[in-house]
Amino acid sequence: MILIGVGIELSFMFSIAGLVMSKLLPADPGLKILGINNRLLFAIGNAAFFSIVEIFLVKTPVFVWVYPWWGAIPVFITVYIPFFAAAFYCFDWKPKAQISFVSIIAGIDIVMAVIFIGILHWI
Repeated sequence: MILIGVGIELSFMFSIAGLVMSKLLPADPGLKILGINNRLLFAIGNAAFFSIVEIFLVKTPVFVWVYPWWGAIPVFITVYIPFFAAAFYCFDWKPKAQISFVSIIAGIDIVMAVIFIGILHWI
């Protein structure tokens, strides 16, 4: 376990899933499928797929949802949709905007680590 509920397998998955799944995107970022922007539709579809996989994983003894209220729907809404939406929309940006976005996210992570590890000692 890296953190509570975050094992090495999830860290590896998040490190490559956005890149790998972005290769499945249509070349035209403005293309609509069923009247929905393809980036949003693919983000929701991938989020649903990964949430369904977690339903099966949690049935094994090695994968545990720590809190009783945490499950496929909260993971789908609060974790996977934002993750894939950021990965898919960022995919089309110019390199400068991509670097800025990733830098901002990294900065937020560093600030949160300092607060939750260094100051509050929650982790």
